[in-house]
Amino acid sequence: MSETASPTKTPKVGFVSLGCPKALTDSELILTQLSAEGYETSKTFQGADLVIVNTCGFIDDAVKESLDTIGEALAENGKVIVTGCLGAKAGKAGGDNLIREVHPSVLAVTGPHATDEVMNAVHQYLPKPHDPFLDLVPGAFGEAGIKLTPKHYAYLKISEGCNHRCTFCIIPSMRGDLVSRPIGDVLKEAKALFEGGVKELLVISQDTSAFGVDVKYRTGFWDGKPVKTRMLELVQTLGEIAKPYGAWVRLHYVYPYPSVDDVIPLMATGAVLPYLDVPLQHSHPDVLKRMKRPASGERNLERIQRWREICPEIVIRSTFIAGFPGETEEEFQHLLDFIREAQIDRAGCFAYSDVEGAAANELPGMLPLEVREERRSRFMAVAEEVSIARLQRRIGQTMQVLVDKSIALGKKGGVGRSYADAPEIDAVVHLLPPEKISKTYKVGEFTKVRIVGTQGHDLVGVPI
Repeated sequence: MSETASPTKTPKVGFVSLGCPKALTDSELILTQLSAEGYETSKTFQGADLVIVNTCGFIDDAVKESLDTIGEALAENGKVIVTGCLGAKAGKAGGDNLIREVHPSVLAVTGPHATDEVMNAVHQYLPKPHDPFLDLVPGAFGEAGIKLTPKHYAYLKISEGCNHRCTFCIIPSMRGDLVSRPIGDVLKEAKALFEGGVKELLVISQDTSAFGVDVKYRTGFWDGKPVKTRMLELVQTLGEIAKPYGAWVRLHYVYPYPSVDDVIPLMATGAVLPYLDVPLQHSHPDVLKRMKRPASGERNLERIQRWREICPEIVIRSTFIAGFPGETEEEFQHLLDFIREAQIDRAGCFAYSDVEGAAANELPGMLPLEVREERRSRFMAVAEEVSIARLQRRIGQTMQVLVDKSIALGKKGGVGRSYADAPEIDAVVHLLPPEKISKTYKVGEFTKVRIVGTQGHDLVGVPI
């Protein structure tokens, strides 16, 4: 066992969080528990008594970044606990764990959503300084705990794992099957976040549409009332909780099941943002079948068109894979036609990555890397063409913008986001100095903006 910290000094834990928002919420849980138990936390390795690295293991670049970060932490600090998706990845040389193979000197390794296991390892190498039941958590959002995001927005994770077995994905092998959080706990956390000043709540999971499937949509309780553990009731109630605070609710990772149709009217009435992050991955039925995705391209197109009929302001964000094993030029052209016809507002694309452990690697017709990358490039050219054309329609509109950056209280401009823009993955609204000399705004506030132009994928607006 390593040396423990001096009893006269508050033990300090360095923390690095890599990967997606779902990993970020795992980090938030661990940081909340650390702070509740009296540990000091830090984003740097220097001066820490030990370091925790929350890893990502989804694609090869993420694996490399995680392994490099662990190596850096070991070199600079020496005492490292590893958690996250990469912790569940088997070794290449037949070992039980890849991290142990590459970095055998780490103190402990756990998989994702393993707060208890991480804390057990921390207690072993750095005993806790006081009783968590007797101390308050500084800087926390009450019962929602500590957040790593800016104070005006936060992620709300509603479930873990996924019941799908998409052939390109290894996440279920690391995070397991779907496990929905009790709906009362989810709503309690949302209320605490709004009370703490959060103006935008981003709902995340591996499969938001499937919330409650694992518990057969069991009835839970919130504010003394019964609420079904189901996406529709969750979104309805989140909208009701957010309304008194004037806050936004944004939905991510929404599979296009028929049940999602019931949520669109809530967007049309303004209960939640008219924004859907829908991971479609492809459009051609044969490719989707090889991917083992839950819906065909034709149904997706019809569904999107129906959503726009119900809620014309809806913005669709999606991700796609180009160069999937066996993808023909005809199938790829089908995808390009789909992007144009579906008018996807925000589209991202990955060239197929033959991640170790993915079932798709065994499919016939693996394409050369240069072909995959070339198709990705062609896809993004079409996607940008569609997105920029749709942005042009915003010129002259007045939009509500959430301010992320303000220079001199906005008098010298700033940066914000409209309902069409999720943080870090979508575009922004560049805010020009206001025309009225008395107009000011701060980070975390909403401001009304007149859109006067575009700048690439971004909008340019004048606060009014």
